Amino acid sequence: MSQPLEGRSAIVTGAGRGLGRAEALELARLGAAVVVNDHGRPGRDGSGEASAAPAEEVAREIRTAGGTALAHTGDVSDFAAARDLVELAVTEFGTLDILVNNAGILRDRMVFSMTEEEWDSVIRVHLKGHFNTTRFAAAHWRERSKAAGGPVYGRIVNTSSEAFLAGSAGQPNYAAAKGGIVGLTTSTALALAKYGVTANVICPRARTRMTEDVFAGLGRPDEGLDPLAPEHVAPLVGYLASPAAARINGQLLVAHGGMVAVVERPRVRAVFESKRETFSHEELDAVLTPHYAGRPEGETFAAAEVLGLRRGAATETGDGSR
Repeated sequence: MSQPLEGRSAIVTGAGRGLGRAEALELARLGAAVVVNDHGRPGRDGSGEASAAPAEEVAREIRTAGGTALAHTGDVSDFAAARDLVELAVTEFGTLDILVNNAGILRDRMVFSMTEEEWDSVIRVHLKGHFNTTRFAAAHWRERSKAAGGPVYGRIVNTSSEAFLAGSAGQPNYAAAKGGIVGLTTSTALALAKYGVTANVICPRARTRMTEDVFAGLGRPDEGLDPLAPEHVAPLVGYLASPAAARINGQLLVAHGGMVAVVERPRVRAVFESKRETFSHEELDAVLTPHYAGRPEGETFAAAEVLGLRRGAATETGDGSR
């Protein structure tokens, strides 16, 4: 029996630990040859000496299980390193079919205390890192499509976070980067659809080195799989990378603990029209102030809805609507 990704090749960035590792193992389990990318710095803030060990260990784990894998230790926030990463996959495997962007760091600080370097470093690794690899993978698929005279196989799975939806008070850099990744993904989805390439983005909830503070109060179960284990997220990535997901493009999905939620694009909640040529301050006060009356001061518009996502909270009808 053939595997869904048999004969395909993939890149997974930030794959030396946590989510990226689980995703690389899942793609390999489904039959893909995998380039395991990880810069290998030990600090979750991107500090420490770069090391080849994390990427090499995961690649070795895949090979030991009978799969095909290579390690790449370049920093994807570096434009040239991202180009080399894509070229490595194409050179060694003959093509690139799947790109999973997962690499990231944290440098948390309240917005009134954040330094320029703390802002720039997180935007660089998350958002620029996603762009860099996407740029070279997209060029590869475009060239292949032109040579073939039609669509080719290409899958991008990017990693965002609910921090961009619900806010995260001490992570303005991280929340901004993750919001940017959603915009990058939807733009990429539109640009590459004609070449046969899909681009989707996930918001995973998982207990990893980067989220150890967030989930510090949620203990691991004595038995069974941890609801916050990265292994809950990896199957969705494998699915989105597969031929079965050919009709899914430009979508945002939340995944954790055996649950997948499909997130709608923003919808207009209310519309107010001026009775004059344009609004005055007084008229805006007359229509908008009552609309928001009763809400606690400072409440974000989506926090309750987004943070309320849990397994069993959403039901799906036969036509796919919720």
